[in-house]
Amino acid sequence: MQLHEFRKGKTEYKYIEEGEGPVILLLHGLMGELSNFTHLIEHLPSKGYKVVAPLFPVFDLPKLKTSVAGLCEFLKHFVDEKGFTQFTPLGNSLGGHVGLYFTNKYPEYIENLVLTGSSGLYENAMGVSYPKRGDKDFMRRKVEEVFYDPKMATEELIEEVFETVGSTRKAMTLVLFAKSAIRHNMGKDIEKMNVPVCLIWGKNDIVTPPEVATEFHERLPQSDLFWIDQCGHAAMMEKPQEFFDTLLPWLNEKYKKN
Repeated sequence: MQLHEFRKGKTEYKYIEEGEGPVILLLHGLMGELSNFTHLIEHLPSKGYKVVAPLFPVFDLPKLKTSVAGLCEFLKHFVDEKGFTQFTPLGNSLGGHVGLYFTNKYPEYIENLVLTGSSGLYENAMGVSYPKRGDKDFMRRKVEEVFYDPKMATEELIEEVFETVGSTRKAMTLVLFAKSAIRHNMGKDIEKMNVPVCLIWGKNDIVTPPEVATEFHERLPQSDLFWIDQCGHAAMMEKPQEFFDTLLPWLNEKYKKN
């Protein structure tokens, strides 16, 4: 997977782009990486889709723009620079929230929407506190909570996340995003989102529990809900093949592919 880069003004954009066809825009979560979508990036292009995964500047936004709305505007500039006028966002966790916010604000861009473990209604996150500097045990527990199988929380992954948020400044950024997620609750908006939505949810998600998926399904006008058993908050990581096998027929139906 090649990481592409370009700069527009003071903003640097980093992203992966593979394949040709309808654009599927992969949106990672707050502590996520583009590698969270490895299976989709490797296999969707062979099925006739262009996969584009921008790296969110989570820790580089100005304080006043450290929010769901700030990431939405970053994404708007990115798709405009790339010339994407129609696409399907696929978002996990905070990425799903950004996808929802973008869909509500710029519906003319959206063909479909895919959400997995998305915030936007409710999530059991860190709240408005943050770990003491150097508290790796705290971070280990948080990473383990993401998965049904605790073995998925490898020492390498824990170290990667710890390095990502291991400073007080970055930990405070998590607090700002947690407050923003509460502030930008999408409960009043989703009933007006008249686009096809695919909900793929881990039955054992404790960050955005199953009742969140059920509420999304009940309130979104055009939604399909699929469950993945023995799976937590990041289904595309924990059960990548099952996630892919669930997503592909849904996309093919919406894009009228064989």
